[in-house]
Amino acid sequence: MVVQKIKKFRNNTFSSLKIRNYRLYFIGQGISFSGTWMQTVAQGWLVLQLTHSGTQLGSVVALQFVPMLFLGPWGGLIVDRHNKRTILYIAQVAFGLLALAIAVLVFTGAIQIWMLYVFALLFGFVRIFDNPARQTFVAELVDAAHMKNAVSLNATENNLARAVGPSVAGVLIASVGIASCFLFNALSFLATIVTLYMMRTQELYQAPTYIKKSGELRAGFRYVWGSPLIRNTLALMAVVGAFAFEFQVSLPLLAQDTFHGGAGAYAALMSAMGAGAVVGGLFAAGRRSIASRHLVIFAFLFGASMVAVALMPTLAWAVAGMLVVGFFSINVTSLGNTMLQLEAAPLMRGRVMALWGVAMIGSTPIGGPIVGFVGEYFGGRWGLGLGGAMTILAAALAALVLLKKGAPQKISTTIESRSEEAQARNIAL
Repeated sequence: MVVQKIKKFRNNTFSSLKIRNYRLYFIGQGISFSGTWMQTVAQGWLVLQLTHSGTQLGSVVALQFVPMLFLGPWGGLIVDRHNKRTILYIAQVAFGLLALAIAVLVFTGAIQIWMLYVFALLFGFVRIFDNPARQTFVAELVDAAHMKNAVSLNATENNLARAVGPSVAGVLIASVGIASCFLFNALSFLATIVTLYMMRTQELYQAPTYIKKSGELRAGFRYVWGSPLIRNTLALMAVVGAFAFEFQVSLPLLAQDTFHGGAGAYAALMSAMGAGAVVGGLFAAGRRSIASRHLVIFAFLFGASMVAVALMPTLAWAVAGMLVVGFFSINVTSLGNTMLQLEAAPLMRGRVMALWGVAMIGSTPIGGPIVGFVGEYFGGRWGLGLGGAMTILAAALAALVLLKKGAPQKISTTIESRSEEAQARNIAL
């Protein structure tokens, strides 16, 4: 009986990895994610070394996502029009060259704070296309039955990298120097390029192409506004993205100002969150049902756990608390992502997921400086606590909207029918 349960859990949790194209994507993304999290830690610590300012840290982080805030929907439109695999090729090359340039500047000692602002903006412009392409390309790697599992595993992998990357970054910063983290990130993009090349084109579930016409961007907005589930989910995630997912700002301040630690303390907090998210991701990947109430519940628990960490008396307790934060965070993002991808029509998926990017990371220019300002002038605990409190409030408001009578609730049992309905709505446009 126990052996059967273990086998069933394994089959349910890792079912998408049986698909060759997705397995290749999973491998490439895992290496690339690790490099990205190493750079995230290195960049945050570099800004604090250069400026000793939480507000400037928040501003640098925010500037990475300003292009997404204003141009994200346009990037989604481009992704809908063109081959997603090609867009990913170009984006990985661009990311790699930018990371390599920072590594050289840091290694030679020429880096200045204004340069980090410029690089942050350049990374943001590439992310306009990379983010919706990555999100929607998963739908071309697996069929509808494996969509939730693939999205959850992808999020789990990202958070496993969040656990591994910062740990390695903390060691490298202390032993070799900050430049090594940027260099590793530059090289990590090669893994994604190679695995993309190795995929079998004939096994892709490519979205249908369509003829370019005027008003497509407006049509995307009308489509989102006309779908209550998509509209309300995006509204919830916009608040969560703006104030809760500002860990690049709140955690360095918590580590340095509250617990008087160094890069190792920051890396420990990030790694703990990643480790908790890995457990949460496996839990999410093994679940078969998707419902609006699950999103609301996990959003509330996510916010409550952040508030709890903000109140922890020692670094050790805060690190333990970040395990719980990670567990709930990945359930929020994987549920929201999957609900949107299943609800959206294939021809609109790029634009819908571009708005997901605007909600989750494009909102950082709004929340990042606020969290940084609060953390600098009121203390690191307040910056993290603000994110938790706003998430609790957003979850309460979402409960009134997403769970009201007549609103769509259960998602997973109607995957095929929702796909057909979504395509019908798209044709009607």
